Amino acid sequence: MRLATWNVNSVNARLETVLGWFEAAQPDVAVLQELKCVDEKFPREAFERLGYNIEVHGQKTYNGVALLSKYPLDDVRRGLPEGEDDDQARYVEALVLSARPIRVGGLYLPNGNPIGTEKFAYKLNWMRRLHAHATNLLAYEEAFVLAGDFNVIPEPEDADNPQSWLGDALFQPESRAAFRALKNLGLTEANLTVGAEPHGYTFWDYQAGAWQRNHGIRIDHILTSPQATDRLQACEIHRNVRAGEKPSDHVPVVATLAD
Repeated sequence: MRLATWNVNSVNARLETVLGWFEAAQPDVAVLQELKCVDEKFPREAFERLGYNIEVHGQKTYNGVALLSKYPLDDVRRGLPEGEDDDQARYVEALVLSARPIRVGGLYLPNGNPIGTEKFAYKLNWMRRLHAHATNLLAYEEAFVLAGDFNVIPEPEDADNPQSWLGDALFQPESRAAFRALKNLGLTEANLTVGAEPHGYTFWDYQAGAWQRNHGIRIDHILTSPQATDRLQACEIHRNVRAGEKPSDHVPVVATLAD
């Protein structure tokens, strides 16, 4: 099973680019972030023609996540628990009914900037809710994956110029500690386990020639439960997508798990 995560930065604005990658890479399961559209505006038919079942949790103008699978989907969740007052579309989850079923959660974690504001407090609270949900999932002792744009730079080596991120919510001690706490539950970071590479960045800003100068950061992650980690075979960053026509500022990350 090839499982991908990709922040597409507006699925409709970049539909040709996104579909081209799907046709070439052929992921079995994919989670998309930053759709920037409501459910009804998601280009469902275009992906259905490629053989995907689709679950969307969209939002007008901002946010929005989707889960696409060549296998049937069941037990769908939209939004994290404790989200009664949360109107931001940032999480979608379903049980992928492959030969060896696996639960997949796709997430778009809040950016949190500027620090010292309610936006940063919302980020940390969202991470607390994600931690609680992951704890509950682990209790079932089943294979699951949490994948998406975490908006966290875990370590200094995950940025080309870490000093330039010291005042950013993505690199604050609180954000990084919350990410470590999530992993310390027993989750494995797929890219560091089977696909680690120097300068394995997943995001380059559109400004100041960041792509051309490789001023990137690694903020798109795939975390696997112990049962999913046992099936983990490979993980790769599709860096070349950033150099294509009308690219997202993120690139896909693809993990391969044994069927």
